[in-house]
Amino acid sequence: MARDPYQELGVSRTATADEIRKAFRKLAKQFHPDTNPGNKPAEERFKQVSAAFDILGDVDKRKKFDAGEIDADGRETMRGYGGGAGGGPFGQGGFSRGGFSSGDGPEIDLGDILGDMFGRGAGRASGGFGAGGFGGGFQSRGADTRARLDIDLEEAIKGGKKRVAFSDGRTIDVTIPAGAQEGQTLRLKGQGAAGRSGPGDALIELAIKPHPVFKREGDLLVMDLPVSVPDAVLGGKVEAPTPDGPVTLTVPKGSNSGATLRLKGRGLADAKGKRGDLLARLMVTLPDTPDPDLVKFAEAWRKDRPYAPKRR
Repeated sequence: MARDPYQELGVSRTATADEIRKAFRKLAKQFHPDTNPGNKPAEERFKQVSAAFDILGDVDKRKKFDAGEIDADGRETMRGYGGGAGGGPFGQGGFSRGGFSSGDGPEIDLGDILGDMFGRGAGRASGGFGAGGFGGGFQSRGADTRARLDIDLEEAIKGGKKRVAFSDGRTIDVTIPAGAQEGQTLRLKGQGAAGRSGPGDALIELAIKPHPVFKREGDLLVMDLPVSVPDAVLGGKVEAPTPDGPVTLTVPKGSNSGATLRLKGRGLADAKGKRGDLLARLMVTLPDTPDPDLVKFAEAWRKDRPYAPKRR
């Protein structure tokens, strides 16, 4: 015998129709078989709350239950009416394939109740009450398909399109949003495995490939920028790469290796597409082949002006 439907839904006997509907939606979402595949206790609980809503969600049935004319199983309580196959919520006067039917009252369409939680197939195609319902199991949608997609740093910053291949031979063109993040998952609805009530989704996990020039350090984008000795000593204009193309930087006079120049708005993008900064660390660099004049200057400098840099 079913429990009191008010107790099943966790509402008071004075609850409004809207409160009853909200309570059922909450419990149906929690225990629906699409949310708990293969979980028999959850499926049984879903049956119970559905049966309770069959009573309380129908104005006429609720009145009869409150008046003691029917019990929690929907069977009439008058002498000589045992309920039988047609009296219970799973019989002729109970669930139909499309929703709840009281026999003498209006049908309550589960598609309206569950559709926005589990897709429109949750009431009719997916739930399947009555002949194709609880006895035969639920018709759930297809499984989600997962794939990993490697993208360039520039694609992560600016966005773009990329083609991903799945193990079943299918290929899908994926739109990468500007400001894509490492490990971010893109959901492509209806692109997963086929199922009786519709296909699942494709879940694409993004991985940003290492860049030969730019490195991520927390929320910052950093690069090493080689500069010549004359530019470091005297200052000057140098060309620097950025994810958006080369730009010209001014190197201050007397710059040392490790000095940092900030390029505003040339760094990483956040999830909203707002760009951060790019830091260029100066690396004072000698030519591969020693310059004779530079060698003579260095020898004279070391002889006449001894200099020992600070050790850190």
